[in-house]
Amino acid sequence: MSNPPDVGDGIPDIALETPDGGTVRASDFKGRKLVLFFYPKDDTPGCTTENIDFGALAKDFEKAGTALLGISKDPPKKHVRFIEKHGLAAPLASDAEANGLSDALGIWTEKQNYGRTYMGMVRTTYLVDRDGKIARVWRKVKVKGHAAEVLEAARALA
Repeated sequence: MSNPPDVGDGIPDIALETPDGGTVRASDFKGRKLVLFFYPKDDTPGCTTENIDFGALAKDFEKAGTALLGISKDPPKKHVRFIEKHGLAAPLASDAEANGLSDALGIWTEKQNYGRTYMGMVRTTYLVDRDGKIARVWRKVKVKGHAAEVLEAARALA
């Protein structure tokens, strides 16, 4: 496998399914800054907190000219239940297809937990500039304070 895209590279333009059955791709946001936050699984404690934190700052991201998109491998119907259960404000998309965006970015990978090996999402956030280039990457994200840190970086990005 070639090296996954990093700072300065274009974000792969791979379609993701939205909870309403439509599709969304990075190119839909051209001319705006974009935060793509990838998280492992809907309705788990860390992922719920991350989604609530980004949603709580959604208006601030909007003022900073930055769109938000939360992404996991969960199917769209599960996203709908997750959004409704927690009143989430940040839009979500599903990257359930094989060879999807998380695969292209190298963040859908083999993980280990308690001696068990499985495929999983590495919690990662990308800040994409107005031209569709990756401006910043946060890998193996720790949730506490993360959304606020990303907002500061979005504000600082021209």
